[in-house]
Amino acid sequence: MTTSMPAPNEIDVKRDLVYATHDGVALSGDLYLPKGAGPFPTLVGVHGGGWRMGARTSFAHWGPYLAARGYALYAISYRLAGKGKKTFPQAVGDVCAAVQFVRGEAQSFNLDGQRIGLLGASAGAHLASLAALAGESFSKAYPQDKHAGVSPKVKALVGVYGVYDMAANWVHFQAQTPSENPTDIFMGATPMQDRKLYFEASPISYATIANNHVAVLLSWGTQDDLVDSKQQSEAFLLALKQAGFFARTAVVAGAPHYWLSDPIDEPGSYSGFLAPRLVRFLAERL
Repeated sequence: MTTSMPAPNEIDVKRDLVYATHDGVALSGDLYLPKGAGPFPTLVGVHGGGWRMGARTSFAHWGPYLAARGYALYAISYRLAGKGKKTFPQAVGDVCAAVQFVRGEAQSFNLDGQRIGLLGASAGAHLASLAALAGESFSKAYPQDKHAGVSPKVKALVGVYGVYDMAANWVHFQAQTPSENPTDIFMGATPMQDRKLYFEASPISYATIANNHVAVLLSWGTQDDLVDSKQQSEAFLLALKQAGFFARTAVVAGAPHYWLSDPIDEPGSYSGFLAPRLVRFLAERL
């Protein structure tokens, strides 16, 4: 399935909007805005890259696509991990701060502060899920933020080929890259050193009845060559259903990992398969 893309003049893009400064690092994002009366519902986009790389430009096709259909997209950067430089829980706090910024500045940008969702891919889906289901816990570290007192709650979560069980992910990646496991680089410890930390960093731990007000759309490919979708997306989906969440799926036949940044209107595009299903989910739940 293919979907036509809008002309550039149908949207407004505000680049490099700083949403917070954490530990001396200015954090920014690009806001893709619909044109029209508004106020517009908004998705905060969180890119993937194994917590160590990646860029918000991976949403370059999604920003115009969503804005042309009445949804703003704020594609953000967050702090990345490196060897000897863990960023858990800091990166989750960054994502929460972006949600607070959107809500706190909603009137300035013609956004609907009551209709905010999170969209993440891979490691970004992990961060987005933690922010969506446990934002109140992860948003307290920076009381100096301009919008620190604003609620980080969201109505909807879209996770694409994400990581939701960190201990299982550590085991899976240890078999692939034992000398440089991105999971413990991000976490700053292995599961054998701190299993409680891994529990707290796993979105599946927050798939509880108390959190089931958040609607969830999960998407993954049947041929994912990096993340184990059975241990991650499928297990997370089951936990969400058991806790009474509104949870839907868009399972992409034949898709590997790393396709959300592909052009949406490209023939046979996996993103093109997801696009109309994502918009239907947003129309119903955001």
